[in-house]
Amino acid sequence: MKFRLLAILFCLFQLASFAQNKYDKSKEIGLLAGTAYYLGEVNPHKHFGTALKLSGGLSFRNNFNKRWTMKASLLYGQVEAYDADSDDPWIRNRNLHFRNQFIESSLQFELNYFEYQIGSENWISPYLFMGLSYTSMKPQASINGVWFELQPLGTEGQGTSEGEAKYNTGIVTMPLGIGLKVNIYKIFGFSMEWGIRRTFTDYFDDISGVYVDPEFLADQNGTPAALLADQSIVKARPDGTNTGYQRGDPGRKDLYFFVLGSLNVRIDKKATSCWNGQLLTP
Repeated sequence: MKFRLLAILFCLFQLASFAQNKYDKSKEIGLLAGTAYYLGEVNPHKHFGTALKLSGGLSFRNNFNKRWTMKASLLYGQVEAYDADSDDPWIRNRNLHFRNQFIESSLQFELNYFEYQIGSENWISPYLFMGLSYTSMKPQASINGVWFELQPLGTEGQGTSEGEAKYNTGIVTMPLGIGLKVNIYKIFGFSMEWGIRRTFTDYFDDISGVYVDPEFLADQNGTPAALLADQSIVKARPDGTNTGYQRGDPGRKDLYFFVLGSLNVRIDKKATSCWNGQLLTP
């Protein structure tokens, strides 16, 4: 019954889209800039609780009508977080850190709460968005200022004779969020959005499972792997290691977020053209 209802709603949406006046359709390109942050093992709960770095990219919007939009985007993001900044004593003692520089390509659908179009009297609207994306990530950590890519090192024993395969650095993610669109001048508009990305992986920060024997890890994957795997201040075992103890929480997937502003330009009409019977003027 649920699938039938969804099919009916989809068909109604398609009919409504085709029934729109041709002047309700438009196309835009956008230049985005803002920041990104994440929630995971290093920063479990605090929004905007990581080092905020510049992020941004490009977008293309195909507006089917004044309510529904399909958006394609290519974004660059970077996050950086340190256990030492946590309020949790256990996390501070773990003393890990990471940065991740990633590229996201996505296809999203937007629903404007009000009718909206650049260059028309419909000049402002909140909106919702949801879609799918592919993210290429590169978690890293440093030793004495030298940054190492963590996935090739297998810090939790991945790639060793007794460990699992190394995790993928190309992942499917699900973007969803809210935003606000506003017209600025003729063919120009501005939008601001906050969006969450469900990653379906716990290795965005390279922290998930348990500590492995540091001597075994150094022998199998190299000394940098062992050094970056365990930087805790106080070790749990009498032998001075954390072997077998929990390093992360595999039951909780990592999330990352974008907060972006976008300058949008309508490209399907010239600045001197008219649509809806009038041209928006300042």
